[in-house]
Amino acid sequence: MVHPEIQRIQQMLEEQGYIADRGIATSIYLAMRLGKPLLVEGPAGVGKTEIAKVMASALKTDLIRLQCYEGLDATTALYEWNYQRQLLYLKMEEHTERSVEEKEATIFSEPFLLKRPLLQAITHHQAPVLLIDELDRADQEFESFLLEVLSDWQITVPEIGTIKATHIPYVVITSNRTRELSDALRRRCLYLWIDYPSFEKELAIVRTKVPGLEERLARQICAFMQIIRRLHLEKVPGIAETLDWAAALLALHRDHLDQATIEETLGVIFKHQEDAQQVRSKWLGPILQELLTLEQGGGEWSQSVLAEIGGKLGARRSSTTGT
Repeated sequence: MVHPEIQRIQQMLEEQGYIADRGIATSIYLAMRLGKPLLVEGPAGVGKTEIAKVMASALKTDLIRLQCYEGLDATTALYEWNYQRQLLYLKMEEHTERSVEEKEATIFSEPFLLKRPLLQAITHHQAPVLLIDELDRADQEFESFLLEVLSDWQITVPEIGTIKATHIPYVVITSNRTRELSDALRRRCLYLWIDYPSFEKELAIVRTKVPGLEERLARQICAFMQIIRRLHLEKVPGIAETLDWAAALLALHRDHLDQATIEETLGVIFKHQEDAQQVRSKWLGPILQELLTLEQGGGEWSQSVLAEIGGKLGARRSSTTGT
């Protein structure tokens, strides 16, 4: 029997347009219930970041995002002093009788503090959703610092003192696994892996996110993407590319896939010239033929059938290239 809270969370996510299976809803529920960060990993473009966004909407709270990158340090993630405002204040106070100590105490007080994402989350008036996005892009030193913040939920500003969290944030950490995160961080989190969606789930997502799309075209798009992901590509397209492609074809008033339409819109799906060229020259014709056969024969449009087609085409390509 499914826990009623898990059902509620799944329904809340679907109301926000996020098609979540029971595993995702369970992970979110447990992260909230246990007060633990949720580490979400998976290929790019499968909806990891979207989890935090819909969580914030569903919980009716704010989303605070820390975008990680190489070279990110504690200062940038925590706070900075508003130097321009400090200088302006000192200029205005030049001819007053206030002592240097009094002026210094004023300019190094909270009104002159620029709060960056981590400090914003700690001092928020209600528990926000803190999204730490693509942590794998940051250095290991920053990861160690972040682990300390997640453990204590307090930050020391030398000029002010220790600032403790008024409300513990809901934390979502995402990673594309460009580097391996530390075991210490992993032990601190609950873990969720999001893979490319099945045909059935991808079709449900397209129906939800791109209303007005012809049913036949929606089915063809999702089937095409399922097959493509079984081939040998430099960059496998995710659900984000599926949605972009569906929206592009809707804007072009298409109601089905044909070779000319696909060739014209390959740049929406593929972001590497080599991938687009391979699909155009080697796989486009066979994929369309397989979809036509499936459609005319009244066959089953399912994950297993499309996976078999993709595996067959991929194996055929490998054998012809001698790999």
